[in-house]
This record gives sequence, structure tokens and C-alpha cells, in this order.
Amino acid sequence: MTITRFAPSPTGRLHIGNIRTALHCWLWARKHGGRFLLRIDDTDAARSTEAFVDAIRTDLDWLGLARDGEERQSARLALYETQFDLLRAAGRVYPCYETPEELDLRRKVLLGRGLPPIYERPAPDTPVPADRAPHWRFRLDHDAAIAWTDLIRGPQHFDPKTMSDPVVRRADGSWLYLLPSVIDDIDMGVTTVVRGEDHVSNTASQLQMFAALGSAPPAFAHEALLVGSEGKLSKRLGSLDCDALRADGIEPLAVVALLARLGTSDPVEPVESVAPLVDGIDFARFGRAPARFDIAELESLNAKMLHQTPYAAVAARLPDGMGEAAWTVIRPNLTRLSDAHDWWRIVTGPLAVAAAPEDADFLSAAARIAAGLDWTADPWRALTTALKEGTGRSGKALFLPLRRALTGLDHGPDMAALLPLIGRSETVQRLSA
Repeated sequence: MTITRFAPSPTGRLHIGNIRTALHCWLWARKHGGRFLLRIDDTDAARSTEAFVDAIRTDLDWLGLARDGEERQSARLALYETQFDLLRAAGRVYPCYETPEELDLRRKVLLGRGLPPIYERPAPDTPVPADRAPHWRFRLDHDAAIAWTDLIRGPQHFDPKTMSDPVVRRADGSWLYLLPSVIDDIDMGVTTVVRGEDHVSNTASQLQMFAALGSAPPAFAHEALLVGSEGKLSKRLGSLDCDALRADGIEPLAVVALLARLGTSDPVEPVESVAPLVDGIDFARFGRAPARFDIAELESLNAKMLHQTPYAAVAARLPDGMGEAAWTVIRPNLTRLSDAHDWWRIVTGPLAVAAAPEDADFLSAAARIAAGLDWTADPWRALTTALKEGTGRSGKALFLPLRRALTGLDHGPDMAALLPLIGRSETVQRLSA
């Protein structure tokens, strides 16, 4: 069974890049009839908060990314300890005593000699400081070449001799990301790991951890990072979260539709459900170039999707009294669903608009005609035809004063469809005013 996992740290809100990763994990699991798991990486007790855990769940729910299970790293510490002891007994983790200052000095010395700043393992007879607790590193096997075929990047190769042994545990006993993640992926049966391309070197180290723990690794898909529309990494992308999108009136399905295709060779287009996005997810179609996120593209997509959204999907969020006929008339003019409230106020009134003096007689005539029309037929056509014959006006001079008097705007829904919603009484009152 295909099993994916989304593993955020509850130290802040999910931003647009996190959301994209979660979505692709979810789509991949759904396409293959598998399971999508949420793993809360909360081993950093000082920075992790329950408020952010709740926010992560709320955001995933808003996006429609239902989970098939949830784990907390803080509840799995005993498992990490057991696996760590096995690695220590096998000589695959070892204690180190350098301070950050000593490590920084060593890196500077190596760089000064024109050498790569690779960690130098201490000699077996190196004295152990009596007053200093060790941090722990994973011992890479320098004789075992690291290679895998990435679902996006293709064949990958790393020489472990050119890599530093990664730190897996701090001197205070707390865990860094690399080893607990491997232990969790094994225990949870994860088959596909989706993450950003900035984790490629981490994957190289982790592949040896999987082998040291006697487990085959999952498949990996390293996605190109998101960049802003200006073509460079944008600070805004790191602060653009679901609350900001909700506050801006963006529909969750629009977010999903854009992020599902962003960075692929497939077109971004309106959808009525996630079904075509599930069917179309294919990591082989993702490119290596940075994926450009443009908030204007999201806003445009949001509007296009609202224009084809059926009444039943939004009925509970529409103004009281706004039925399916009104929704059909108004939705082509929406950019946000909240705009429907503004249009409904235009329909229901009251609305007071000051007409141009030169249009006063014209609008008075329109009011008299409107009062006597048959409103069961096509009142707009009947009104404009009678006015054209009676006043000689046509084109913009005929239609624009009527639209302004009836809606207060120069543009909007088709008046032939809008006028029956406004109704005879309100129409006559507005034209008379």
C-alpha cells in the first residue's frame, strides 16, 4: 500500500510551500488508494506549541486534506532511544565533544587551505573532556556509494567521503530531524517521501540510516522550491498562510487547483472537484526549475472557479434570500464569494443614486413605463424598447443612465437577468428617485 506522510513542525503556521507539499502527499496517496498520514514533528519542545498543532489540523481540514492517521514525535521517544542504542552498539553513532566555536574554527581552517569543510572524525585516542556532555553523529560508510532514482530529479549520486557525518542528537539528549524521521518512516510504513529539493543532501545521509537499521528506504520526490512572481525567493511566500488566503476570500479548491499543477507541465485550470487533480498527479511531470507562485494567478483562478460553481456548493454561505436564480445571474461578476453580499444589497436595496440633471426627465419616463410593464415576460427589453421609441435615445445614452439608476454602477450583471430580481416596486422607486 502506498503511504505518504506530511511532517510539519508546530513552531509556526503552514505557509504556501508547506501546503503544496502536504497537497502532493495527499494527492499521491489518494491516486494509489493509499494512506495519507500527518506526523507532528514536535521534538523541539521549546518552540513547539499546541496552538500551532491545532492550526495545522485546521488548515488541512480547510483544504480538504483528510488524514488517515496522526502521530506525534513527542510520544515516540522510547522508540528512538531503542533504535539509537542499536546503532550505538553497531558503531554507527559515536560521541563528539567539540563546541560550536571549535567546529567553526576548524571549518575556517579547512576553507583557508582550500579544502572542503568536511567534519574530521576524532582519532580513537582523542581525550574526552570530563566536564562536557557529548553530541552524537551518525557514522557514514565511506565505502558504500549513495545512489537513488528520485521521482522528480532522476538518478542521484553522492560520495559519502565528501560528506560530513551528520549530527543526530544534541548534547542535552534532544533529537535533530534526520534520525527520528527515518525511524518513523520505517515504523509507519511510509513508501513515498515528498519534500523540497533543499533536503536532497539529507536524503543521501538518511539512505545509509535506513540501511543501518535494516530497512529498505521509501521512494523520494524532491520538488523544486517555490519562488515569487518576481523570479526570486520571496519573503511573502514564507508568510502567506491559510488565514491570509481565507481573509483574502480565496476558495480552498482554488488553492488546491493551483498548487496541484504548479511546477508541472500540466495547465492550471478551473476544476469543480479534486478528482481530476488526483488522477493527474505524476511526479514525472514535475520540472527541475523553480516553480513560480503568483498571487494574481491564484486570484484569477479563484474568480474563474466561482463563475462555474453550482449553487448547492455555496448556498449555505450566501446572503439570506439569495436563491439559485440570483446566484446564476450574479456569479459571473464575482472575484470573491463575499462579493455576492455586495451584489445582493444592490438587488434588494434600498439604493439611492443621484442622477445627472440631463437624465432626470428620461428616468421619470422610465419609471412610468416600468410601472405599467408585464413583469412576467422580459421587462428589461420592454422597458428599453419603449424608451427608445419615446425618447429617441439609443446605445450608451439609453442603457447607461438606467444601469446607474438601478445599480449605482456602470457595469455588472446582464440587466435583462438582473431586473426581474430587483422587481417592479424597487425598480420604479429607484427610477423615480
